[in-house]
Amino acid sequence: MMSRAHRSPIGEWAWTVDRWLLAAIGVLMVVGLVFSMAGGPPEAERLHLPTFYFVNRQAMTLLPAIAVMFGVSLLSPRHIRRAALVLFLVSLGLVVATLFFGQEVKGARRWIFGIQPSEFVKPNFVVLVAWAFAEGAQRKGLPGNTIALLLFPLTVAPLVLQPDFGQTMLISLVWAILFFMAGLHWLWVAGIGGLGISSALLAYKFVPHVHARIQTFLEPPPPVTAGVPTNFQGETALESFISGSWFGKGPGEGTIKRMVPDSHTDYIFAVIGEEFGVLTCMLLAALFAFIVVRSLLLASRNEDPFCRFATAGLAMLFGLQGAINMMVNLQLMPAKGMTLPFVSYGGSSLISLALGMGFLLSVTRKRRRRTDRDASAKSQQALLSGPAARPALPSPAL
Repeated sequence: MMSRAHRSPIGEWAWTVDRWLLAAIGVLMVVGLVFSMAGGPPEAERLHLPTFYFVNRQAMTLLPAIAVMFGVSLLSPRHIRRAALVLFLVSLGLVVATLFFGQEVKGARRWIFGIQPSEFVKPNFVVLVAWAFAEGAQRKGLPGNTIALLLFPLTVAPLVLQPDFGQTMLISLVWAILFFMAGLHWLWVAGIGGLGISSALLAYKFVPHVHARIQTFLEPPPPVTAGVPTNFQGETALESFISGSWFGKGPGEGTIKRMVPDSHTDYIFAVIGEEFGVLTCMLLAALFAFIVVRSLLLASRNEDPFCRFATAGLAMLFGLQGAINMMVNLQLMPAKGMTLPFVSYGGSSLISLALGMGFLLSVTRKRRRRTDRDASAKSQQALLSGPAARPALPSPAL
């Protein structure tokens, strides 16, 4: 154990970081690596790669991810804001560059220089929006709500052009939650809600692959077309849960996972259900819920507006992404191509999640208010200067 008198940055971090939150994120990283051993090998064999290709790459990426999370969690809120601003501009610039120079995969341009920059936009966007709302609440002359309002179209427009409607929906939900937390008028609520519904209807009407996914989800066509199930991914994922039952078939004993497309990324939750059982899936969902609820409780107790907004936004970003992935696997919503945080394979996803969790650990650290620090400093100064400042009393006569 490190002494409280140890005043180094690491010593300060050890005594101020929320240990429950840190432990939960650490457990999620470890179990994610274990679960990747179930979902990675089948996909590697389909692609004629070494059996543990994806597992090894996940383990190699996990080390720099931990370093990023730890390094970012050492920063102060002021440095968090500055880092988020720089990283947001760089990542958004790369998103725009993908529209012209990016690698096209499955009809979308989302990759450039071997990374998916849209993953890095998300946590930095949340921090900047939280910053804008906090400054607007503290400084009446600063148009914080207007800045947050302008940041939204600036961010989602390049994502829609890629197209990446999954990330757009996720960012929109988190932005709307933060806007609601900022105390917007009910007219704004109605307007934003109407705009969201209108955008979804327009995408359903004019974007072919969005129309096909929603149509398949709402009105499934005949179960078999030319010998292949029309909703093959969803049907196979459900079969995995049914086959695994409560306790699963056991590690490495799954068979349906060999037919599940993207078993190492989008549908790894179904693989977990087959090999480890529905009970394990429920425990994994509970772990996600604990991280989100713990973060929201810390946000409610935090008196700093920026830390409060940032904590809530980052927690909802993390929780909604996990919930969307699980719901897609359970066929509760159309396919979105969203990874399960710290469990699905993906270098860009893993590093960006570590960045977001580093932000979260930083803004939830226990910090004394400025007034408390000033009062403590004045009291210490008074104690040190008290004896010297008092005049010496005459010795009593004997």
